[in-house]
Amino acid sequence: MTTDQIILFTILSGVLIFLLWGRWRYDIVAFSALLIAVVTGVLPASQAFSGFGHSATVVVALVLVVGHGLSRSGVVELIASKIIQAGASLSSHIGVMAALAAALSSLMNNVAALALLMPLDIDTADKEKRSPALTLMPISFASILGGLVTLIGTPPNIVIATFREQTLGEPFKMFDFAPVGMACAVVGIIFVTLIGWRLIPATRVDKNVPKDLFNLDDYVAELKVAKDNDLIGKSLRELDETAESKEVQVLGLIRNGHHMGASGYLNIAPDDILVVQAGPKAIEAFAGTLELKYVDTELGPGHLENASLELMEVVVTQDGVIDGRSALSLGILSRYGAHLLGVSRSGQRFRERVRQLTLRAGDVLLLLGNKDRLVEATHRLGCLPLAERGLQVMKREKASLAIAVFLSAIVTASFGFLDLTAALAVVAVLYVILGIVPLREIYEAVEWPVIILLGSLIPLGSAFESSGGTTIVASGILYLSEGYSPVVVLTALMIITMTLSDVLNNVATTIIAAPIALEIAASLGVSPDPFLMAVAVSASCAFLTPIGHKNNTLVMGPGGYSFGDYWRMGLPLEILILLVGIPMILIVWPL
Repeated sequence: MTTDQIILFTILSGVLIFLLWGRWRYDIVAFSALLIAVVTGVLPASQAFSGFGHSATVVVALVLVVGHGLSRSGVVELIASKIIQAGASLSSHIGVMAALAAALSSLMNNVAALALLMPLDIDTADKEKRSPALTLMPISFASILGGLVTLIGTPPNIVIATFREQTLGEPFKMFDFAPVGMACAVVGIIFVTLIGWRLIPATRVDKNVPKDLFNLDDYVAELKVAKDNDLIGKSLRELDETAESKEVQVLGLIRNGHHMGASGYLNIAPDDILVVQAGPKAIEAFAGTLELKYVDTELGPGHLENASLELMEVVVTQDGVIDGRSALSLGILSRYGAHLLGVSRSGQRFRERVRQLTLRAGDVLLLLGNKDRLVEATHRLGCLPLAERGLQVMKREKASLAIAVFLSAIVTASFGFLDLTAALAVVAVLYVILGIVPLREIYEAVEWPVIILLGSLIPLGSAFESSGGTTIVASGILYLSEGYSPVVVLTALMIITMTLSDVLNNVATTIIAAPIALEIAASLGVSPDPFLMAVAVSASCAFLTPIGHKNNTLVMGPGGYSFGDYWRMGLPLEILILLVGIPMILIVWPL
């Protein structure tokens, strides 16, 4: 093994370790690895940033912009209103929502599709008096499966297509993924509709009915006692009757930044902060009755305007601006005009102050502020609004126009009249010209951490391949599977890739696995297409953990799931994908 190979193995191993550790965001890890490769000389400085101009990176960015346009125009809401029926059985509802999620995800970013369907599903669960835990995970899985169907459905497909173009001279086309992807998606949707939702732990279903998630004791919030409040001098015990009537639990008292506990005999002093646990309506009622103030509402202009305050519930998304940070360090109030009133994390209580609490993906936040500022803050923080009022910025009158422009581009690219990248670029520009996407939202629509990840790992992957590193890995896999047929090797590759994708970003998994798949195919003397297609399918199918795919993280908080809940439905689904995907790959893309 050469010095360059040893250094590259070390760098990529470090990337895998740090991504598994999860302490640093994946774009920081990838970009740091890129810089280390340049400094150590294993990657020429002239090629260091070639990944940012790579066609795969550009297409992913354009897909995100186009998906934002489809979301903003109300296309999903329009379609959902036509097919979602009140009073339908649970299986029927899951089947319809799962099919809709998959269909949308095949043509737009699957995270955006799920983000738009989640409020609709939660609202339906509320009306039907059932737990959203029964439906959110099946819909999340279905949205991931839908991405398998087309080139633009999921980033791994884009990466594989461009990798094939670079190495074999021709990319996979828009619907080359459809035969295998459609088979996996259909079987997967049938599974989550008829069987999958029954595997969700009963404890989640019983605990997380809609009112438990949004209206009872889920939020830990802070309320301030003003200097002229009648509560001053009274003990906490004297609040019990009011707290009980408003369904609020007083957890303690903070004085001069110090927790004073929840002793019933503790007397209330001016500027004390009461720590309570309740739902948004209960908190509002409790604060109004006792004339308590929301912390920081008295800071004046530029902060919160008391005359038009509203409450909004949002969920923290993976790699959003606020993920891994506190409201205090981010300056939510001063920068975004929104106050973090409460946090819900599957019923947990916290010793930290609400604004000092390190927030993480899946947390449900209760924000207070002016309606327009809340909508803007939610978008800029990368959160998902759970309240219907958070979706009123849609331009529903332009839904038909948005669909027409998008479908025209797809047809044009599919018949070879225009390159897909150029077609998507035209759509993005037309969306701005037609007012579907405001110019200021173009850059906000792009998921920059993913772009940094792609731009950083693509040149690293190329260096690893050119140094002979992929040949060494492929030789190791072939050595372990010596004497077995190519079908067995293909199966082993899918299992390894699928396992990596459950704990790593699917783009990173694809970039690492694609050249290895090509080396294996060359060593076996068979067509590389089935191996590349196997990587595309398996890299996208991450169902065992909430961190394997961003959609799984999105539903974790609203569904009240724990880390160990996902494998119950995810493991049989991944096995099913292997059982269906491998024969379909061999039929459509023979060895």
